Amino acid sequence: MQRKNYILKNNPSKKNGIAMIMAIAVIVVLSTIMALSLSLTSQTAKKTTDIYLYEQVVLYSKSAAELALLEIANNGCINNFNTTFDNIYDANITMKYIYTNEVAGCDKYITINTPEQNGSVLMDITVSVTDSTIISEPIRYFRRIIQKL
Repeated sequence: MQRKNYILKNNPSKKNGIAMIMAIAVIVVLSTIMALSLSLTSQTAKKTTDIYLYEQVVLYSKSAAELALLEIANNGCINNFNTTFDNIYDANITMKYIYTNEVAGCDKYITINTPEQNGSVLMDITVSVTDSTIISEPIRYFRRIIQKL
């Protein structure tokens, strides 16, 4: 009996599809990696902008406190102070004064017994980003401080 070894040889009538399946698998893997890297790049840019704006808001809150102290030194007892920085940041400051005796002209004051704290101001500072074209989420920073007058 003669052995037929055409089983091991490629039959031209049957096409092998493994190369096509592997090519499709490689394309799917590469497209998934590219989509993930594109998503990560867009999130990184957004986070970088938000972190920068948040740090600016923190610094502007310190500047707003100093500006409010200057306004108190120039005009006396004021209760609210609003200012805008660079047409992007809006600062709103509410003040309560701390004295041992009643002060004329001050609506909001706290009377205390300790002379060490006499002549202080309690400031509630709120700074927020008002330009909605540069942010995707609202950025607001709140700070409460006591300053000596």
